Amino acid sequence: MINFGTGKIIAIPTYDSLGRLLLNPTPVRLGTMQDISVDIDVDLKTLYGSKRFPISVGQGKGKIEIKAKYAEINGAILGSLQFGKTASAGVRAAVFDFVVKVPASDAGSQAAAQFTVEPPQGATFVTDLGVLDAATMESLERAAVVDGQAPAASQYTVANGTYHLAPSPRERTLLVSYEYRADGANSKGQIFQLTNDVMGPTPAFSLLLQNSFDGKNLVMKFNRAVSSKVSLPLKNDDYAVYDLSAQAFADAADEIGYLCLF
Repeated sequence: MINFGTGKIIAIPTYDSLGRLLLNPTPVRLGTMQDISVDIDVDLKTLYGSKRFPISVGQGKGKIEIKAKYAEINGAILGSLQFGKTASAGVRAAVFDFVVKVPASDAGSQAAAQFTVEPPQGATFVTDLGVLDAATMESLERAAVVDGQAPAASQYTVANGTYHLAPSPRERTLLVSYEYRADGANSKGQIFQLTNDVMGPTPAFSLLLQNSFDGKNLVMKFNRAVSSKVSLPLKNDDYAVYDLSAQAFADAADEIGYLCLF
């Protein structure tokens, strides 16, 4: 048969980061495939006599590597396949350069100017990521909160999303950045909590590749595979194409998988 195109890949997580069997795993699709390669490599052992060429050749250790390039990001590829984590509902994100206009202070006032940021969709403020003066694009310096005392000029303080600034006789425009979080079933995102696990237990998954062309089909399935590398090469002037590298090996029944042509 003749092949054209990349086909499709779907992986099903089977073991988590602690080596525990997953009972109801969610399949993970690699979307908008760009390239797929399956490399099957074995060591060859040769036996020589007194002549130039071997009198016997035997296969030694083998290795099956799968490499895929895909353009549609899926958090489960990194979270489930690479780190072996289960997603929880929620959002962890940042707001960059949120525009805040701070009114001029009353003449002679020594009271700190203040404003409170409100994260999107009722989320919770997590941490400050900096404040810029929009006129000069210079960063303000964060200072410690002192009760009853306004920050010095070019400084600010923040606690639980409420910012305090030195009083000023003129209106100021600031660009505020901060991190926020939203948890619960009503949140639209998925969160994979990444932890520093012990070496040894390894997340694993089964992987099925299928390519169809001109009425013919090539199907390969690997019963157990592990991811060795996931790359997120973000670019300034082009689409991102992500990389997944994995290695297949025998499952508990000593089977690798299957190859089917029809």
